[in-house]
Amino acid sequence: MSVARAELFGEECLLRPGNTNCGGCGMSVALTMLGRALAGESYSLVIPACCGIVTAGAYPTTSYNVPVIASTFASAPAFASGVAAVNDLNCEPGEHPAHVICWAGDGGTYDIGIATLSATAERNENLIYICYDNEIYGNTGGQRSSATPAAARTTTTPGGKSERKKDIIGIMAAHRVPYAATLSVAHPEDFRDKIRRALGIDGFRFFLIHAPCPTGWKTEPAESVELVRLAVRSGVFPLYEVFGGEDYRINVEPDGTDPLEYYGRQRRFAGEGADPEALRHAAQMRMERLRNLAGRRPID
Repeated sequence: MSVARAELFGEECLLRPGNTNCGGCGMSVALTMLGRALAGESYSLVIPACCGIVTAGAYPTTSYNVPVIASTFASAPAFASGVAAVNDLNCEPGEHPAHVICWAGDGGTYDIGIATLSATAERNENLIYICYDNEIYGNTGGQRSSATPAAARTTTTPGGKSERKKDIIGIMAAHRVPYAATLSVAHPEDFRDKIRRALGIDGFRFFLIHAPCPTGWKTEPAESVELVRLAVRSGVFPLYEVFGGEDYRINVEPDGTDPLEYYGRQRRFAGEGADPEALRHAAQMRMERLRNLAGRRPID
């Protein structure tokens, strides 16, 4: 990077200023935080069809400050496996290959990409997979995905979704991958620490980021970070890690905040399909199950 560009963007810049992403986009905040966590590292991105690849903009310019490969919707992990293999072949003896990172939405992770994701995790490919979870197909109009929580209204569930959200971290843990963790853009220190920890681990590593989407969540852009902070405080979106598929560690304990403070700020949960007591109970039971898996391990 030239001196001029370094001064303008910063060495840690991943998402360049001037991109066309929506205001309050959780994915944009997460990309900025990821770039800071990876400062000084050599890496490239593989991105399937999603808001993340639209972010790049029109050829021949790009909003990304690192090499990016655009993959088909279902195949980002397979593409990334090939990139990782080529990086290994091109490494000099004793040299660490550049990191390969998949950056995908929940549609390309929970649903359309689950087959190649599972295959890559089962092979324990040496790459990092990051799902920014905005809980809908945000790039195509806001349809429901299997990451959409129960009672949320989308363009395809106007009365509220009846099924519960899929436990993608549990699925990855069942593959016995070396490392899986959740991330929140409202907890930057935890975010950075986990990314840096993953860089020192070989094999397949998986991250799930709670990424608010104001247009799909029916919220104000300025409230995005506060919303995901409420999700952590109330136990709706716990922050935790799983080592080797079995060792669960809770990073932030909820502080007793009522989950309805989180749900009540989103118009997608308004209407007859949303039962406040059911939403509160589901969050409490999810947190209790996680505590059981962690053996009520104290926070380090």
